[in-house]
Amino acid sequence: MNLYGVFDTGVAVITGVGATRNTQVLMPNLVGTVPSRWGLRGTEDLGGGNKAIFWLESGFAPDSGVSNQGGRLFGRQALVGLSGDWGQVALGRQYTMLFWAMAEPDMLGPNIFGSGSLDSYIPNSRADNAVSYKGTFGGLTVGATYSFGRDTVNAGPSPSGTNCAGENPADARACREWSALLKYDTKQWSVAVAYDSQRGGPGAFGGLTRSALSDDRLSVNGHFMVGNTKIGGGWLRRDNEGSPTPRSDMYYAGASYPVTPAFSVDAEAFYLRFHSSPNKAWLFATRGTYAFSKRTSVYGTAGYIANDGTLAMSVSAGQAGSNPNPGGNQLGAMLGLKHVF
Repeated sequence: MNLYGVFDTGVAVITGVGATRNTQVLMPNLVGTVPSRWGLRGTEDLGGGNKAIFWLESGFAPDSGVSNQGGRLFGRQALVGLSGDWGQVALGRQYTMLFWAMAEPDMLGPNIFGSGSLDSYIPNSRADNAVSYKGTFGGLTVGATYSFGRDTVNAGPSPSGTNCAGENPADARACREWSALLKYDTKQWSVAVAYDSQRGGPGAFGGLTRSALSDDRLSVNGHFMVGNTKIGGGWLRRDNEGSPTPRSDMYYAGASYPVTPAFSVDAEAFYLRFHSSPNKAWLFATRGTYAFSKRTSVYGTAGYIANDGTLAMSVSAGQAGSNPNPGGNQLGAMLGLKHVF
């Protein structure tokens, strides 16, 4: 059994907040590299190349010490399963296949300024009560999840808990989730296609108040290497029947370059547009990271968002309450420290 963790915290400045366009200085909940967490992970050899596995992972807010993911003790992952040359089957709370599809081509990932600012589900693509399969055969990876009740926690409105428990004998579709993945990797490039579908239920957040309503995402993306530079990008199509503007497209492209063995730079651009609507947004973000060692690093990150129409998306995905006026622009910056244990 392995005990591991990440502690990442810092100080951020966000401009143009609210009707009076205030400047907000804060220690955000979610920060610049990966969210803070600790976990336990282990395997047991069953013979014949097969193993039993378990994974418990707890996310926490470094600014206050409370549990993230709606106060769950093991909100990031809580699963048990079997694995072998044939792949892996797992049961419990776990990532959907949208996460595995976007993990590499989305260069900034869960950065405070990044894809999560435009679609908060991307860094929260997990499901309760889920059964999964994922297997890799040569360069080809296939995977799928199915949840009987995707989110049992009421922490909203928030992607950390969307109040859709499901497992309802009177309505078999309520709060179900499924996802599928097809991915091909080589040493120099990869391509991936994934689909993620969430059903609604009584009391669910995000407008999905009936099981007849769904929120679906189609992801097509990839990355390739040019020397030591990694370049990635993709398209995320969303059909959200709980929204007055259900159809949207998000396009993104970015690069990651190791300037020296200790210093690396990442940059990414995003464009989000809603169909049959003037609503759209551009987001530009960058990050520089200096590693003192394999375990400890410092970083600086910055982002700029330009909203149009009635959109009021914040440049920051790190904490609620930092949104601008509708159609407003924002600039954000952060300095942080990360330690891995």
